[in-house]
Amino acid sequence: MLIFWKARLVVLSVPKTGTTSLEAAFGPYADAVIRHPTGLKHMNVRRWHAQLAPLFEQRGKRPLRTMAVMREPVDWLGSWWRYRSREALDGSENSTAGISFDDFVDAYMQEEPPRFAAIGSQARFLDGGVDHLFPFGRLNDAITFLSTETGATPTVERLNTSPTAEIRLSPERRARLEKVFAADFDLWRGLTSR
Repeated sequence: MLIFWKARLVVLSVPKTGTTSLEAAFGPYADAVIRHPTGLKHMNVRRWHAQLAPLFEQRGKRPLRTMAVMREPVDWLGSWWRYRSREALDGSENSTAGISFDDFVDAYMQEEPPRFAAIGSQARFLDGGVDHLFPFGRLNDAITFLSTETGATPTVERLNTSPTAEIRLSPERRARLEKVFAADFDLWRGLTSR
């Protein structure tokens, strides 16, 4: 999470959306950076407004705008699946090693998913509204916006990337996913139709 108090802007870190790269590049220019614990770094919109915003906004006298990045839902799931397949997680409950993408998506759609698929939802993370929401495929627009708002023009490098692996999802499974997580797909379609 990046807080630019002077620019009245907070960058909320939706996991697996490139925010680690934004944090590394723009962090030196931020008034506050929250990297740890991950529960604070990846604080959702509602928690931000309830817990941290009052501290930085001087009880509403100086409100901060919110910014975030969202990834296409299947691509986002694929990034999580690949990220959790890395060797560092071998043998842990979070590992997806040996689990197909279809099986990962099935587990994700369970009412109580197993640890390796318990990753939340972008729509739930963003619930409460974000002032400036950028699609992951247009990350350069987010970088330009941040540069304009903060006056900083750092080089942004790709960091925290997931291992490569082909993502295939059967049409039936995708249809079910779109039904179960309709809010994510609706938010994505609304964002990319502009």
